[in-house]
Amino acid sequence: MFSLNRRRLLAGMGALGAGSALGFPGARAQGNTLIVPTLGGVWEQFWRSTIIPAFEEETGASVTLDVGNGRVFGANLRAAGLERPPYSVVMTNEVFASSLRKEGYFETLDLSRVPNYADLYPMARVAGGFSATGALSPIGIGYRTDLVRTPPTAWRDLWDNPEFQGRIGLYNFANSAGKMELLLASVLYGADQYDVDAGFDALSRLGPVIQVDFNLSTALSTGEIVVAPFDFGEIARLREQGLPVDCIIPEEGTMMFDQNISILANGPEKDLAYTYLDFLISPRIQELMMREFYTSPTNSRVVVPEELRAAVPVSGEAMAGILTWDWDFVNENQGELADRWARTIR
Repeated sequence: MFSLNRRRLLAGMGALGAGSALGFPGARAQGNTLIVPTLGGVWEQFWRSTIIPAFEEETGASVTLDVGNGRVFGANLRAAGLERPPYSVVMTNEVFASSLRKEGYFETLDLSRVPNYADLYPMARVAGGFSATGALSPIGIGYRTDLVRTPPTAWRDLWDNPEFQGRIGLYNFANSAGKMELLLASVLYGADQYDVDAGFDALSRLGPVIQVDFNLSTALSTGEIVVAPFDFGEIARLREQGLPVDCIIPEEGTMMFDQNISILANGPEKDLAYTYLDFLISPRIQELMMREFYTSPTNSRVVVPEELRAAVPVSGEAMAGILTWDWDFVNENQGELADRWARTIR
């Protein structure tokens, strides 16, 4: 989902250094250690090279990274139990966070300890104050400009444009985007997101599709597919590599990859966890992540500069057009929906 290059990394580190001179809020915690779960790959590299050194300098604390994914972090929490979680703070997709929240692992945020929360866009204030969106990648419709005569303008074009048939890519149901594709189809062709009968029927009418767990870029690069749901940052990186591609904001709204930050109710370093949460949603860190990963800043005080608007087109008022979903419904019916997907989507 994210990539890095040396030029952006050096520029980002310079910007972060300038911000550090001004100081982030939060008491210093010399000698304390915060365990931070993080994704691997370039995400881990960025945290180790830039985010964590700045946080340690500001707080006097030490940080230990635990590299994994939402499924792993959830399994670790459940293995440890509610009373003795291994983490104080977790950033993960809402589809995983919603289950852990219902099981009692997270607490409602004490907003007096998160001053930057007030500047978040409404859609980044998650679950009535239980969480804050720390990283957001909107998903539009990506396509090959050299292989498509009529560019898409809406999600319904996946069904209505005959030149797309047999050349469509989808995320499979294991990916949160696959689940969103089902809910989106249910909204488009049924009563609402819960009308999954209509959603599955609609998806079956797409005909044969290329399904992947996480990487649609290869199929788009080879021309095996010409259109698919894509986050704008990934399309921007493919464009930088010379591939003739574009990504549009659909008329019905965008989907999104999210990473939401939650505080463990019984975490061992509660004060430090709150400082870390506020640090990640601060304007300086949100801007730095935008420049590195082409994410849409969730802090409304960050303005996307002109030179980045093609790569980060969803910001400001457009944030209100991001579609949200009932992940409790998905999780409660996970097994049935996954089985039905396997039987329905060719």
